[in-house]
Amino acid sequence: MALIVGLTGGIVGGKSTVASMFRDLGAKIIDADILGHSVILPYKPAWKKIVKLFGEDILRKDLTINREKLGKIVFANQSLLKKLNEITHPEITKMIKKEIDSAKNKTHNQEKVLIIDAALIYEAKIDRFMDKIIVVYIDKDEQIKRLIKRNNLSKDEALQRVRSQIPMEEKAKIADYVIDNNDTLDKTKKQVETIWGKLVSRI
Repeated sequence: MALIVGLTGGIVGGKSTVASMFRDLGAKIIDADILGHSVILPYKPAWKKIVKLFGEDILRKDLTINREKLGKIVFANQSLLKKLNEITHPEITKMIKKEIDSAKNKTHNQEKVLIIDAALIYEAKIDRFMDKIIVVYIDKDEQIKRLIKRNNLSKDEALQRVRSQIPMEEKAKIADYVIDNNDTLDKTKKQVETIWGKLVSRI
């Protein structure tokens, strides 16, 4: 039976980079971002609710949701962000739960470690499905710098997005393992390998 591990952190914290390092070591990765994109595809239940709530202005010509436009709206308004999360989180949770059940039901499972790569593990309260949780940690200042650069945001917009998540320090306190991603990729990789050894030894 596979070991179920949650991999989380803050926005632009390097979680995807860490996930691919674990994949190289032999873990199976479930990317919640990809699941999140799939639940808001045209005419899916979540898509209908989002369009009803925000109007058709958030749609592109092909009827897909313009996530950048929606992001600017919800990160500037906490109550709308809460409403959006109430629509999408249950759908994403259902899909994650399905992946976990499938991994647990396979007796001769080649992937012994299933890693759920999801920024909102604590926020969506899916930590209860995990055997262990890893937090990828970066300093808040570094997070804001990366976010401004990656998403072309103002400092205020970057701060809004960082504040929409549980503070990184709090996540680190309640995690089983913490990976410090403030330094070089080599140092991050060494931490990943150490944690991998500990996870594999538990199986």
